[in-house]
Amino acid sequence: MRLIIAANWKMHKNSAETAEFCLSMRHSEAMFTGVDVLICPPHTALAAAAVVMRESSIQLGAQNMHYELNGAYTGEIGAPMLIDHGVKYVIIGHSERRHLMGEDDALINRKITAALKSGLKPILCVGETETEREQGITESVLAKQLGGALKDINPEKTAELVVAYEPVWAIGTGKAASTDDAEGAALLIKEFIRKNWGDIAASNLRIQYGGSVKADNIASYVALPSVHGALVGGASLEADAFSALIQEARKVDKN
Repeated sequence: MRLIIAANWKMHKNSAETAEFCLSMRHSEAMFTGVDVLICPPHTALAAAAVVMRESSIQLGAQNMHYELNGAYTGEIGAPMLIDHGVKYVIIGHSERRHLMGEDDALINRKITAALKSGLKPILCVGETETEREQGITESVLAKQLGGALKDINPEKTAELVVAYEPVWAIGTGKAASTDDAEGAALLIKEFIRKNWGDIAASNLRIQYGGSVKADNIASYVALPSVHGALVGGASLEADAFSALIQEARKVDKN
């Protein structure tokens, strides 16, 4: 199963900065063979990224989308608008949108459904807070998030879905999860999918780890049996650092 390494820039980079970053990545992309690499800039920079990334093996992702294709939704972005810029993936349910923007599992489910119907590949983010971890309820939190987000989704769509385990307590804190924590959570996710969607769906699912991922720790995560990539925040903002991270991940033999 191919690794998938995604850069989530959050609210960083204008169009000129995006074009410069993408050009640098294109110069290095020959060294990314065997890894699905994608960049998720802000919506305002997608057009600039699309121009530089035309005919590149590096793919574009978006950080969010609305569940309707179009309509009277001021400030929102629909799937057709993303596809128009060559977007292939879309991050849905990131903890910052859950906790800062008030998105719940029902809303996330509508977005996942819309993305799949439109031909976009969702990266569904799940993860527990530090308080939930200390209470020992990580498993139930993940089950609730997965169950709500994937309600009534066709199991055959698993191959188009990526799940990113992002413990909230590790995002942007510099406090990365241990490999035991990451593998344990990935196993919980796979088991949930197996129970609800079957063995084939579970075996097809790619799970990323996210939370203070850097070049010096990425190999330890992607070497885990149940982890096949990473959703990278701060370490993806500089092209050289992100390129180094990808190359470290490539050194891991997943066969």
